[in-house]
Amino acid sequence: MGEKLHKILARAGLGSRREIEKWIEQGRVTIDGKLAHVGVRVSPDTQIAVDGRSVSVNREREPCRVILYHKPEGQICTRFDPQGRPTVYEYLPALSNGQWISVGRLDINTSGLLIFTTDGELAQKLMHPRYGIEREYLVRAAGALTPTQRRQLIDGINLDGRPAAFKAIKAQRSSGGVNRWYRVVITQGRYREVRRLFGAMGMSVNRLKRLRFGCLQLPEDLPPGGWRRLSGPSVRQLLDSVALVENNSALNR
Repeated sequence: MGEKLHKILARAGLGSRREIEKWIEQGRVTIDGKLAHVGVRVSPDTQIAVDGRSVSVNREREPCRVILYHKPEGQICTRFDPQGRPTVYEYLPALSNGQWISVGRLDINTSGLLIFTTDGELAQKLMHPRYGIEREYLVRAAGALTPTQRRQLIDGINLDGRPAAFKAIKAQRSSGGVNRWYRVVITQGRYREVRRLFGAMGMSVNRLKRLRFGCLQLPEDLPPGGWRRLSGPSVRQLLDSVALVENNSALNR
């Protein structure tokens, strides 16, 4: 039966599975000269093209590369910005083939840990809600949560008709004044979710930093704008967390 087209292209590092599915829906991908459709399976000798350009794809899993990036405030997470603002992709190491795929995003005013990989399938699984992968943030908010509000945020509230909640909330030592610091954990990556949860309690977030994504921590000695390649054992742990550990040649490096 062959393998699904979007999985092959994602594994080759062309983009995440979600991105490639959109390309297929937009008519940007052809197989054997005909428009592809989402879910189509292809054989090893199928001729694949994206935007009219032939794509050479290795059906075996390519070596998985992963880097950690310390995003500073003021950078955006798109590849190109019409307004000329700096993007995170300008500060990543060059690749001889494939491209860096972001595992989720941070808004322009949020700093901290970003993960990039050359494996689109890995990126897609790390972002998929069914795995419930934790994201931990350091938050500075105007005001203090009451015990009742904390319980509400743990039990869950509705955001746009969908449930949202923190898995954990821990108050940090405060230096006084109106602001309070918290460490929070969520298991989804919805748009501005941390800010919106605090906003639902009438509190505005004025500083937000991601400290952890799943098993990966932001290294304390990694400066803003800096990146670090993940070692083989750490890549193994990451792949294993989403059941992609089999047959990956990066694991023995």
